[in-house]
Amino acid sequence: MSSNRSAGGPEAPVPDEDGDLSDLLGELRVLLMSAQLLTGFLITVPFSSGFGKIVAWEKWLFVATFAMALTSLVLFSAPAVQHRLLRPLGDRPSFKRLASLQTLAGAVCLSLALVFAAGLVLTEALGQFVGAIAASVLALFITAFWWWLPLALRARRRL
Repeated sequence: MSSNRSAGGPEAPVPDEDGDLSDLLGELRVLLMSAQLLTGFLITVPFSSGFGKIVAWEKWLFVATFAMALTSLVLFSAPAVQHRLLRPLGDRPSFKRLASLQTLAGAVCLSLALVFAAGLVLTEALGQFVGAIAASVLALFITAFWWWLPLALRARRRL
């Protein structure tokens, strides 16, 4: 019987268990794929025939979107590269904190890139008003499900 279990009761939480490095790296695989797909799509945009026809502010929005997507890609891949270079890890808890911070910073950048991309695509397809509304709705959706909900659940100790 595990020392973390009480007699017949549920397993007691292990301190820092949810900070396991392999869990973090698994999460990064999901986020990294999203950043890679978005960045890959954005790389092709300036080479399309219609890119020259968009107005200046849309080009700047594209640049901001591309910069946020690239930044998220760098931040999501950084822990894997750092882990490889730092092996064996001398201070595993500090590395996990650094990797977590980089992951959250990457998620902020990916959030912005997704909102900007939605605004850009829908502005081009359906007009500036619809693009702005859609980007705002997506921003609220991301804020609610990626940021507010987990923090609210943690504050209420529900998960």
